[in-house]
Amino acid sequence: MSAGRFSLEGRRALVTGASSGIGRAVALGLAAEGAEIVIHHFGDAGGAEATARDVGGSTPVFEADFTKPAAVESFADEVLSTAGPIDILISNAAIERRLPWHDADPAHVEAHVASNFTALITLARKFVPPMAERGWGRVVATGSIMASRPRAETIVYASLKSAQLTAIRALARDVAPRGVTMNVVSPGAIETEATAPRYEDAAFRRAVAVKIPVGRHGMPEDLVGAYIFLCSDAASYVTGVNIPVDGGWSIGDAPGVLPGEAA
Repeated sequence: MSAGRFSLEGRRALVTGASSGIGRAVALGLAAEGAEIVIHHFGDAGGAEATARDVGGSTPVFEADFTKPAAVESFADEVLSTAGPIDILISNAAIERRLPWHDADPAHVEAHVASNFTALITLARKFVPPMAERGWGRVVATGSIMASRPRAETIVYASLKSAQLTAIRALARDVAPRGVTMNVVSPGAIETEATAPRYEDAAFRRAVAVKIPVGRHGMPEDLVGAYIFLCSDAASYVTGVNIPVDGGWSIGDAPGVLPGEAA
């Protein structure tokens, strides 16, 4: 555990979507800096319990389906009544369902809006005002490279990641005077449990690596440092920003890659 301005000792962090992937890595990273962790998941009790075991102690685990707005309200109330006040909110849970853009019917749109946008507003409404009353708080939302490099098959997901950043910036402006910062970390091409089958294909890995300036795809652990920084006192003067953690992909394809050459 580190000391000084990066220490999260005495802070309680709620990490949504913490049963695997980025959420799991962030939960473990914050715990290593001293934070008490509260875990959210949906439909992955085994993964959530594994994260809780690795965090250690009596880490509480809650389940909620964020595609149902009423479930988010109940979840937030249960966390507050059971786990106690939340100092750090990591808004990581989201759905990304790819399909041809012309097949994005109202049900597809509504599920994404509920999980990827409405849930953030609800959680912020529940947790941020108490942070402001206490004079300290951190909100970090997981964004996406797709907000700046969208694709038609992810039109709804990508659009909502852009909307999420706008919402975070709007709220950050309001609560900054009261010691609460709100920011976004935007991953690029990250291998997680959900995407691992694609990365088993050597041709796919090469196609991804060739377009990223650092020459490789990322892993969840590559993102953790940005979250720790934004949650710490070292970042008390940083709010309303988006930090891309994407190997340089958001600044353009790797040198020498022509349009259409990479997947």
